[in-house]
Amino acid sequence: MPERMLTLADVAEILDITVPTARSLVRQGEIQGFQVGGRGMWRVESKELDAYIEREKAAAAARRTTS
Repeated sequence: MPERMLTLADVAEILDITVPTARSLVRQGEIQGFQVGGRGMWRVESKELDAYIEREKAAAAARRTTS
């Protein structure tokens, strides 16, 4: 089955953040995404969002153990 492509609105909803914050995460490269179409709409593969979530969980766990 093909990988699901998420819009920035989808990413924002999943992470419970705003769309501008989701856009910032993608533009900064924290979440891997790509632009499609002439208007530069961003798409994120669901596996890339899952990888970002796992990295953030690991970072949070590491912060807890060093505190």
